[in-house]
Amino acid sequence: MADTDSGQPESMESIAHYFRLLGDAQRLGILHCLQSGERTVGQIAAMTGASPSNVSKHLATLRSSGLVGRRQAGNRAYFEITAPFIFELCDIVCSGAHERLAREQASLPTR
Repeated sequence: MADTDSGQPESMESIAHYFRLLGDAQRLGILHCLQSGERTVGQIAAMTGASPSNVSKHLATLRSSGLVGRRQAGNRAYFEITAPFIFELCDIVCSGAHERLAREQASLPTR
C-alpha cells in the first residue's frame, strides 16, 4: 500500500478485490498449479481433484480479474499466470502463517 493513492476508496476496493479472489482455497489451488507453467482445464482438474466445470468457473473469475490469461492452441485452451506478483503476496502470507504456527507449537506444554 505504498502507492500515494492507496488511501482512496477506489484503490482500497481494488486491493480488497484481490484479497477476495485469494480468499478461496480452490482458486489458490489453481494458482498453485499454474505457478510452474501453463495448464489445461483437465490438467488443473486432475492436479486439484476438482471437477473440470468447477475449475473452468474459477478460471473465468481469475481471467476477468487479470490474474490468469488464456491461450488457444487448436481445440485446447491453456491457462497461465499473468500477474506473478500474486505469488509474492502468497509467499508473504505463507511465511507469516508458518511463523505463527511455530510460535503456537513452541508455547504448547511438552509431555
